[in-house]
Amino acid sequence: MAIGLIIIGDEILSGRRVDKHFPKILEMLTARGLSLAWAEYIGDDPARITATLKRTFDSDDIVFCTGGIGATPDDHTRQCAAAALGVPLVLHPEAREKIRERIADTARDAGLELDYDTPDNLHRLKMGEFPQGAAIIPNPFNKIPGFSVPHKSAGAHYFAPGFPVMAWPMFEWVLDTYYADRFHQNPQLEQSVLVFEAMESTLTPLMEAIEAEFPLVKVFSLPHVGDGDTRRHIDLGVKGEPVQSAAAFKKMLSGLDQLKAEYRPA
Repeated sequence: MAIGLIIIGDEILSGRRVDKHFPKILEMLTARGLSLAWAEYIGDDPARITATLKRTFDSDDIVFCTGGIGATPDDHTRQCAAAALGVPLVLHPEAREKIRERIADTARDAGLELDYDTPDNLHRLKMGEFPQGAAIIPNPFNKIPGFSVPHKSAGAHYFAPGFPVMAWPMFEWVLDTYYADRFHQNPQLEQSVLVFEAMESTLTPLMEAIEAEFPLVKVFSLPHVGDGDTRRHIDLGVKGEPVQSAAAFKKMLSGLDQLKAEYRPA
């Protein structure tokens, strides 16, 4: 059961907004001993959103999705999720109550008379219309919830607004509520060195030998062309199961010594 991330919004792809979700999701997963398997960025195109969700709903992955769950004309995620599932949008009863609580809070703070039936307030209820069968995700910032959809066999999708101040605590709640039993179940060790003025083709046989000997380890090679502060180098390392990774790293250093390579800790 891999973990994926879908980030929706034209503002990200146009550069009007800089995405902050990707690094934050990595941070919260790493803190729990989890890792991100994939990520996708999608604009506000209903057909593309629907096709993407239809594909990912068919997986067993845990998928976090941000953006587009509001009730303005450029918000399509709720509708696309329902279309991908082949179910109608329905007003979730718990979402309705949470939105009404928010309406009451707003009226009280503004010193206004509470009226749930104004056009504006009736429109706000659309933010609680989720695909039939969805569950809510509590929103500690303003009470307007997100929603989750379970998959047919395993995994689920978790939908939150694009605002980091809302999405991040909502996703942390999801992880801590549903997946705490998975935390730190697969410890990983990562170590690397900077190898200077080397060619990847020269290092490839060593990398292949390490992966063949240590099946629970991945070798990575990240070339850097160099700049005013750093010479041309390759960030060469291993990551994986701690015992095998430690042994693989020793083999890597021994192999670099045999090649008479110049290197230092990364």
